[in-house]
Amino acid sequence: MRKNIKISLSLLIAGAMTVGMLTGCGQDAAGNAGTATDGTAETDDTALEATQPEQEEASDEEQAGGASASGEAVTITAWHDNDEAMMDALAAVVNEKLAEENITLRFEKKSDVTGQIRLYGTDAANGPDMYLFAHDSLGGFAEMGILEPVGNLISADKEADLLPMTIEAASYKGEQYLMPVYYETLLFMYNKSLWKGEVPSTTEELYDYMVENTDANAGTYALVNQHSNSYNVAPFINGFGGYIIDKDGNPGLNIQETKDAISYNKKFAALQADGDYNTVTALFNEGNAAAIIGGPWLVSGIKEAGIDLGIKSLCDFTLPNGDVMTPYSGVQCLGVLKYAAESKKDAITRVLEVLAEPEAGITLAKEFNCAPANSRAYEDAEVAANEMILAMEKSAQKAVPMSNIPEMSVMWGPAESLLAAVNKSGEDIDAAADQYQEEALQAIADMQ
Repeated sequence: MRKNIKISLSLLIAGAMTVGMLTGCGQDAAGNAGTATDGTAETDDTALEATQPEQEEASDEEQAGGASASGEAVTITAWHDNDEAMMDALAAVVNEKLAEENITLRFEKKSDVTGQIRLYGTDAANGPDMYLFAHDSLGGFAEMGILEPVGNLISADKEADLLPMTIEAASYKGEQYLMPVYYETLLFMYNKSLWKGEVPSTTEELYDYMVENTDANAGTYALVNQHSNSYNVAPFINGFGGYIIDKDGNPGLNIQETKDAISYNKKFAALQADGDYNTVTALFNEGNAAAIIGGPWLVSGIKEAGIDLGIKSLCDFTLPNGDVMTPYSGVQCLGVLKYAAESKKDAITRVLEVLAEPEAGITLAKEFNCAPANSRAYEDAEVAANEMILAMEKSAQKAVPMSNIPEMSVMWGPAESLLAAVNKSGEDIDAAADQYQEEALQAIADMQ
């Protein structure tokens, strides 16, 4: 499922609803919601308490399914790096539903969740029972052998309403390890007060609009995008049939489809500001750009700027090859640690079952503008009237889940070096693609 959009290194409105009704989904594309409090002191205290005999005794009582033989309450702890209000709302849905079963879900915010899970993923005394984070971290955890496949915990019929794209994102090597909760994609976001006429339906029409309405010397732009960031260029690459890396771990920087996409993106880049996330966001929020390619994580700033926001799915833009722009998706999922599945299986199963139902997704959609993984959540009238969520739902039909294999973590550098070489330095696409393909292959070899 980041503000600089290297998601795996974190490792993705009614008709004319006004922006005053919008707030972005609590976590950005990489699952980075901000700085969390450090949990070291808490961890040390837990470790000390775990050495006391009475603490060990209580733990023994809670084995085999989570609830103790005496019917004591069971608490399921889940780590996250997200908006705490959103996690509290999600926990409230579960806790209200499971109150009579003496099961409580408690979210704890942690900085560097992936690093924390690597450190405590086999530490039953100090680690969590579950975690909620972007799906692209899955491969590394699966290879470590620390996750319990959710198929061992929740039946397929309980997940029948989850969007297929989210299940794909939650799976690794044919096994579903995670349970999807919500997802994000890039969107075409425009200022209704600045955009002239209808938003085009093809990228060629969009380009023509940019030519007519961009004045770089005056610092005004029709559309801004992080044109040399591989996550932001992925809608072109995927739409052309290219890829940064395939499911088998093979880089695709120098295949013809990827090169064609990068070459095509270059003419758009020439009409866009050469800037990072902060630069292009400021241009849009300050009224110097009529549109931006971005995600729900931008909405809070847009709201503060008082912009009358319009939203369109990138999949509404047809490319010259007849296919559509196809963004990456980042899916926020729950992962279950093996030790927790062994000691609290029944309780964890009930938590997963509740979170797989429409109610959890409806709550996230209504209160935090998150796109639910559960397809039935979109039947709710208020959710169905949310322009941003519906745009992401449309994108979900085509979006490519960001690769969750470990090799993806070393691909962002070569991919973005290639884009910079072509867009900023004017290097030959063929020579540059071959060069950075070799760098990618070497980086993958080094990590293995």
